[in-house]
Amino acid sequence: MTSVEATGNRRLTPDELEAFGAEMDAIRQRIVADLGEEDAAYIRGVVKKQRAFEMTGRALFYLPVVGWLPAVGCLSIAKILDNMEIGHNVMHGQYDWMGDPDLNSRMYEWDNVCPSEQWKYSHNYIHHTFTNILGKDRDIGYGILRMDEDQPWHPYYLGNPVYAFLLMIFFEWGVAMHDLEVENIVSGRRKLSENKALHAGLMRKVKRQALKDYLLFPALTGPLFPLTFVGNATANLVRNIWAFNIIFCGHFPAGVASFTQEECENETSGHWYYRQLLGSANITGGRLFHVMTGNLSHQIEHHLFPDLPARRYPEIAEEVREICERYGLAYNTGPLRKQLGSVAKKIVKLALPSRPRRTVETSATSEPLAA
Repeated sequence: MTSVEATGNRRLTPDELEAFGAEMDAIRQRIVADLGEEDAAYIRGVVKKQRAFEMTGRALFYLPVVGWLPAVGCLSIAKILDNMEIGHNVMHGQYDWMGDPDLNSRMYEWDNVCPSEQWKYSHNYIHHTFTNILGKDRDIGYGILRMDEDQPWHPYYLGNPVYAFLLMIFFEWGVAMHDLEVENIVSGRRKLSENKALHAGLMRKVKRQALKDYLLFPALTGPLFPLTFVGNATANLVRNIWAFNIIFCGHFPAGVASFTQEECENETSGHWYYRQLLGSANITGGRLFHVMTGNLSHQIEHHLFPDLPARRYPEIAEEVREICERYGLAYNTGPLRKQLGSVAKKIVKLALPSRPRRTVETSATSEPLAA
């Protein structure tokens, strides 16, 4: 992340921002008007396949040794589909128009230790409203990492690569702890009692997930309990690593811009679209790859249109790209290896001391865990 100018982009004039926003509004309105049976059939088909992978994986755990690796593979796919293409997108309200209670954003609960209600507040509201605004968007570094040059450096950040690795391994737990603002409790900026409203829901979800993955299903396989236990833990690990890498490649590679709070005062609709565009990045790949990312490989389109069914992002991507070219704005995209390498380089680079290039209004959300 860096300032707009440093990414090679230009700042649009008020008239250009208004026109840019109108073009984005037109895309959204066209897709909304076209939603129908194909979209409904698609998400129901994904749910059906996800359940089939999970049931197959659970069944294969009953086959000693020979069935363990395929079981882990099937369960890993099921967990990735549940979190990425189903849970994330359903909880954004992308399928509320269907009137299906199983696919309603207010009722859906995913296979993750983070409660859906908690996630919808921190992600749908905080992150998508204040995307890449320093001191407002807590997803910049998750209160753990230094991921922007304008985050003040602290010796704590020398551990940036280690913290990133641990966050990747325990990603679902990191997401669950996100709203608790642990870094601010440690630094004394937030009282533990202020999290009381979140404790009950979080602990209930943690107990439910732990009981399911590490007691109930392993116990059902009898003497194979240890193998099933390790298999479930491995599937969770695979899902965590995959989700971390896809999400970080969509938010933190080179060329992604950040904004100060002053830059976003009295923000217009056009500037909101502009900020979403410059604060996101895409990952190129085939159809199966896009499905397994929940189409978050089209992070640009997702941030522009978070409540549109993600399956529509590939069809509007070229149109968004063409509009960007006309306005002289970069459309940040590349293969996974390129984006991932860029993210890794940034994590290491920002671990080292550097002086912020901009004066950023500080807040409790922008301080490191040990500051």
